[in-house]
Amino acid sequence: MQEPIVKIEGLSHRYTSSWAIRGIDMQINAAGIVGLLGSNGAGKSTTMNILCGALNQTEGKVYINGISMREHPEEAKKQIGFLPQSPPLYMDLTVDEYLHYCAGLRLMSKDNMKPAIKEAKERCGVDHYSSRLIRNLSGGYRQRVGIAQAIVHKPRVVVLDEPTNGLDPNQIIEVRALIKEISQDRVVIFSSHILSEVQLLCKEIKMIESGRIVFSDTMDAFNNYVEPNSLLLHLENPPAADELQQIKGITKVDFLTERQVRLHFSGDQDITERVVAASIHHGWRLREIRLDKTAVDEIFKQLSSH
Repeated sequence: MQEPIVKIEGLSHRYTSSWAIRGIDMQINAAGIVGLLGSNGAGKSTTMNILCGALNQTEGKVYINGISMREHPEEAKKQIGFLPQSPPLYMDLTVDEYLHYCAGLRLMSKDNMKPAIKEAKERCGVDHYSSRLIRNLSGGYRQRVGIAQAIVHKPRVVVLDEPTNGLDPNQIIEVRALIKEISQDRVVIFSSHILSEVQLLCKEIKMIESGRIVFSDTMDAFNNYVEPNSLLLHLENPPAADELQQIKGITKVDFLTERQVRLHFSGDQDITERVVAASIHHGWRLREIRLDKTAVDEIFKQLSSH
């Protein structure tokens, strides 16, 4: 059986008398983007710092590609690339100088450095800025250089903490495409407070609250965590709101436009059939009906409250 790329068992840590995280178990078996969610102070940063070897845990085990972070930290860290929320850039170095320095920190051999740096630059779209000082790059390109240093040694796991923070919309789209590209052949653990970014990028979600895992499943399961309780309708010949509210199970009616309406209902499994039947009977000319998915922010709020 193939070893998981990331395996965390019973991970716990305390800074003083209180536990920052407690009994966290996590396993990632295949390449792709995994979202790490959590409120401020939930234990997300502590987990990332332990995972990247920047902090020794109080209890528990971390394995990267089958290598124990506690027993063989140097070998395990060779398998990890990390981009913190504030990229560790040296503004007075050129892109080439900086990436050469980072490759040296990863104990890469001199023979491997040059081709690896060239590949990282090309992959991150900064090859044409090789000789430019980092201070003279835009925010988006600085972030690209930050990602380049995280992948220069070809790690199996890349941890990105708020990688789109502070970027303009065009830069966010570019960095998002880059993250998708580098996740084709490695695990990318993507931490962000921008829930829409997580929803767009991630195939799997791990959510930490009060130091414990409260959700671990696919993005689809996350989106469907809260049962929908409203329908969206498009009616060519809509009736008055009070007529719609007479349908059994409807609790509230909101007209979004002249012909589009949201119907809130109380957990009734047959509500769709009832609305369709009423439309046919009264000649409302129903053109579209669909369940209104719960907003990702609302799902996050409900999970946080647990």
